[in-house]
Amino acid sequence: MSALIHHFVVHRLILNKEDKIQAVPRDNCLAVSPEIELLAHQINHSFNSKPGKGVGHFVAGDDADSAFSDALRGFLDKKKAGCELLENDFHAFSVFSADRLVKTLADTGTVETGFLIFCQYEYLATQYLMIALLNTRSHVEVTQSLELSSREHLDLARMQLAVRIDLTQWEVQPEQARYVSFIKGRMGRKVSDFFMQFVGCEELVDIKQQNKQLISSVDAYLASESLDPQEQHQHREEVKTYFKEKIDAGESLSVAELATRLPASEDDSANFSTFTSQLETPLENEIQPDPAALRQLAKFTGQGGGISLSFDRKLLGDRVFYDPATDTLTLKGLPPNLKDQLNRRGD
Repeated sequence: MSALIHHFVVHRLILNKEDKIQAVPRDNCLAVSPEIELLAHQINHSFNSKPGKGVGHFVAGDDADSAFSDALRGFLDKKKAGCELLENDFHAFSVFSADRLVKTLADTGTVETGFLIFCQYEYLATQYLMIALLNTRSHVEVTQSLELSSREHLDLARMQLAVRIDLTQWEVQPEQARYVSFIKGRMGRKVSDFFMQFVGCEELVDIKQQNKQLISSVDAYLASESLDPQEQHQHREEVKTYFKEKIDAGESLSVAELATRLPASEDDSANFSTFTSQLETPLENEIQPDPAALRQLAKFTGQGGGISLSFDRKLLGDRVFYDPATDTLTLKGLPPNLKDQLNRRGD
């Protein structure tokens, strides 16, 4: 992420002696250093790579709890006015937010501890605010004198509580109501149980379902174009490349942009965009890419009744044959390790 980091601060949530969640705030924002820039990049990359994110907006109305969005708006208004003590203002906003999260945890009876990170940054002329609650993981280092030393590091791989607010879209296009994105699931539980209550956000779009519909639409469109299997495979690979580009950049997929990478009529009067617009349930014009969708592009997978199967799409009709009339799948050229297990089943 080649981004400009404006403010970065970390606080800590702990269990105190009374077994209650308590915020331990840092005194000020951290100075932006190469280490901070690297950490911000890693957090953003980890967030982008998480499957099953949701998109939403701040709840409005008389009954809505807008304390978080009001505080954030107050900070942004000071920034817009050219205030000189923005670092102190951001720190104050982060402390207020940490205390609000503690209250939300208490209200919902949820116990979460760790390091609460607030990062405001600019990427591709867009302003963002990232908030993440991270735990640590111990690892062992070997020192130059060949001694072993135990250290703690932030466990980015297991980041499950994070929200990213597109501040620019909130300012310019709030009516689209999709400027807040967040990680949704952890062992069947939605983060919205408490983390989205903390920021006062409600979900608008189910990203997982949108991605699933997009992949199904790509399959249906390629089938309608009377392409041979090899051509369909090549176009799916192009879609995969497009997905990866957007995931790495942390950007939304554009149906119109994707249409330029798929076959169309010579005069472009019929393309993927027009195809999806005629669906019973049209796709969103902009969709956040779900990394899990990449597997759907590459493989057929399924499990049930004690059977688990997965194979590359390009093998269907070549080494894998499906007969819907008899509900059977025929495989040719079994993997050597599977063949070995089958041959030794009576040993």
